[in-house]
Amino acid sequence: MNQIRINEIETAINRDYGNIAGMIVQKNGTKVYEKYFNGYTADNAVHVYSVTKSVLSALIGIAIDQGYIGSLDQKVLAFFPDYQVKDGEKTIQKITLKHLMTMTAPYKYETEPYELFFTSQNPIQDALDLLGGNGIIGEFNYSAIGGTHILAGILARATGQSILDFAEKYLFAPMGITVPHNLLLRSEEEHMRVMNDKTTRGWVVDPQGINTGSWGLFLTPEDMAKIGQLHLDGGRWLGKQLVSAAWIAESTKEHSRWDKLLYGYLWWIIDDQAHSFAALGDGGNVIYVNNKNNMVIAIASLLVPDTRDCIELIKTMIEPAFENGMM
Repeated sequence: MNQIRINEIETAINRDYGNIAGMIVQKNGTKVYEKYFNGYTADNAVHVYSVTKSVLSALIGIAIDQGYIGSLDQKVLAFFPDYQVKDGEKTIQKITLKHLMTMTAPYKYETEPYELFFTSQNPIQDALDLLGGNGIIGEFNYSAIGGTHILAGILARATGQSILDFAEKYLFAPMGITVPHNLLLRSEEEHMRVMNDKTTRGWVVDPQGINTGSWGLFLTPEDMAKIGQLHLDGGRWLGKQLVSAAWIAESTKEHSRWDKLLYGYLWWIIDDQAHSFAALGDGGNVIYVNNKNNMVIAIASLLVPDTRDCIELIKTMIEPAFENGMM
């Protein structure tokens, strides 16, 4: 790629996307661009926020492939036989894993109570208490925290091991992704310190020791690009099928929608025709995959107020610049 177009992209980043920590572009499986900003290097991991959800999606697929989970049609409460359903509660008993994976489960609130989940000693219990109600099953209803954390609890119960241990065995270690330990955040002050520390690595756990399914994973741009490449290559990594091709295809196609926004299994579908999809997290964290162009773009970002949409940057500048590979 010529230096003029590189300068244009980096000028736009410095002007409009000043919170970006690192970016990698891969074309045809080859890295064609890598750059770090804000004092970050290739060795620094970033909290990727809701990109965590898409990693969890792959782990759910592996659990199904390995026989730990029967299918997404299983009822959520089948995994929580100790949960006491309140008198008159019917909706919760009909909700399946697929409803949680596609954000089509109803909840008993109009606005998700973030503070409750962040301060709860048992957030899965609290999430289950809020699941159902009088809402309609099948309508898109994005749950930023609770619904996906229920899935995390299901994964831990189904496999009989921590999510990090399961991920290490079946996904992280085979791909050379380093997530060294769990992170338990005991206070708001510790939360802020850990999130803003360039040296932080790991995956947050709740007070019950369950890795958070909706947020809390720290990855480098290289790690993010690897996950994108895995999905571009149909679940294969270095000749080994880590995730079934069927799961990759199913999880990255439309299953639900919110107006013009399409959703798969914890992946956002950007363009169904080009089969492009993305893992999106607060601050502009993105794993973007375009099957038609055989391209992966990973952007790791820091959380700041009023961040711009990185998909716009990808579609208008980065993707057109690299669609023919190196220039």
